[in-house]
Amino acid sequence: MTIGSDIQPGASVDYTVGTSLPGTLGRTGVISTPHGDIHTPAFVPVGTKATVKTVLPESVAALGAQAVLANAYHLYLQPGPEIIDAAGGLGKFMNWSGPTYTDSGGFQVMSLGAGFKKVISMDATDAPDDELTANGKERLSNVDDDGVTFKSHLDGSKHRFTPEVSMQIQHQLGADIIFAFDELTTLMNTRAYQESSLERTRLWAIRCLAEHNRLSVQRSHRPQQSLWGVIQGAQYEDLRRKASRDLVALGDADRAAGGKGFGGYGIGGALEKDNLGTIVGWVNSELPQDAPKHLLGISEPDDIFTAIENGVDTFDCVSPTRVARNGAIYSRDGRYNVTNAKYRKDFGPLDPDTENYTSQYSRAYLHHLFKAKEGLAATLATLHNVSFVVNLVDGARRAIESGDYIAYRDDFLGRYYANS
Repeated sequence: MTIGSDIQPGASVDYTVGTSLPGTLGRTGVISTPHGDIHTPAFVPVGTKATVKTVLPESVAALGAQAVLANAYHLYLQPGPEIIDAAGGLGKFMNWSGPTYTDSGGFQVMSLGAGFKKVISMDATDAPDDELTANGKERLSNVDDDGVTFKSHLDGSKHRFTPEVSMQIQHQLGADIIFAFDELTTLMNTRAYQESSLERTRLWAIRCLAEHNRLSVQRSHRPQQSLWGVIQGAQYEDLRRKASRDLVALGDADRAAGGKGFGGYGIGGALEKDNLGTIVGWVNSELPQDAPKHLLGISEPDDIFTAIENGVDTFDCVSPTRVARNGAIYSRDGRYNVTNAKYRKDFGPLDPDTENYTSQYSRAYLHHLFKAKEGLAATLATLHNVSFVVNLVDGARRAIESGDYIAYRDDFLGRYYANS
């Protein structure tokens, strides 16, 4: 990783395509940022509030993670983007020397605002309802054509996000890769609402580009950031393809007018698990091959392989760290809960086939730590799960380069899901 003192103001993000995966949209590549390179495909651990919960940034780097993603909504509320800007940006603030991402805050504004908290269902089994909230909770956010008004989930204070505000916050946070402010819909929204929302997100993207260009000039003393457009459209093929074409056209027009355009694209929205590959394939067959793509919010092994084969370069998810804090452990033979009684006297490692820092600790020890409510339990489980997913994706990248991807995938998934 490139350390902060080596960073040159004005440096920008670039992407180079590597080895293609025959018969698919998958490939390897390198995203070059002012803070170092990301060899793709790559899993990006989530450090929502400028920390991967319970573990040191140095430990995350030592496990092989190449970048981290933080959240603009949460950092806006606490400690405030001006604090992080004064510290020299997100990386310096959290003592992380590698590349960083920030999302726009749109996911949290919608999910927390509608009472869903951190999870949005990846299936649609009920009748569409544009006023849906989780368990009848109060809606804390309201969308209009100019932006979103919302109440803080921390103290109920009122706030306003617009495309310009999201860009201003993300520029202050200083991540290498930032995302355009978009409206996140759910699978429960009606087709009519999806259409109007898509147009709203397109118009917001225009405003994001303009503000990003303005701030890039104003803040030329800082390393240059790459703005990525976000593709919405839910489960509708025509809307996903339209959104992709629209954002490509906007980025091209912006560059033709002297702007920075979009440096890459994020694929957003709630995606039905069974249709994940199909939807991502629609999008990536429309987007330019020489642009990097990021899928927001996946981490299960089958989803990861599906995403890679359909052209995703990087992806993030809070799940490996969240489930770790509750004792769920990833292993080559599937996920298990180390708090179960059968592990009380199991002195084997968390996963005999995953070599990492936690290999020196036994299942019995972690079982004890969780039962004793010791903080070290969450730390060790988190380190293991992050290492497991990072290594899974690194293995897929090496397998693409060596031509052994199909064998690697089939062996991994066959064993992981053998008992499910």
